[in-house]
Amino acid sequence: MIEFKLNGETVSTGEDPNTPLLWVIRDTFKLKGSKFGCGAGLCGACTMHVDGVAVRTCILPVMAVADKNVTTIEGLSDTDDLHPLQRAWVAHSVPQCGYCQSGQIMSAAALLDNNPSPSAAEVESALAGNICRCGCYPRIKQAVLAASDAMPQFQNALSTRQEV
Repeated sequence: MIEFKLNGETVSTGEDPNTPLLWVIRDTFKLKGSKFGCGAGLCGACTMHVDGVAVRTCILPVMAVADKNVTTIEGLSDTDDLHPLQRAWVAHSVPQCGYCQSGQIMSAAALLDNNPSPSAAEVESALAGNICRCGCYPRIKQAVLAASDAMPQFQNALSTRQEV
């Protein structure tokens, strides 16, 4: 059995240790937000966080997350509210087909966790490996920059709830 934390909850799986994490999350734990795109770790549709780092889970064996923390798009906000990135995505009309969106948001969240006030060039660099076939890159960049402005209030709300 491989045990890890999934969106804050301890889980375990008896899947083959070489099974890509993406399939374990989608098929075993029924979380369908992360998508399969290329199967080679090139497009970013499968991006999740492992111990806070954005990783491509279509090529990451589940055994690599033993005793680690995995966060999917479903666990991005541990409140009933949307994460600032999710709100910014809606406000800036980013989604078209929506297929790449969870991977884009998870890569952007990792960026904002490490750099709460990125420049436009830093946003472009951080998301360069996430492919959007609809070409929504300008709106994605605007949404990430807008979310960076909203992050302090979101973090304050989280810490207030955790103190209660």
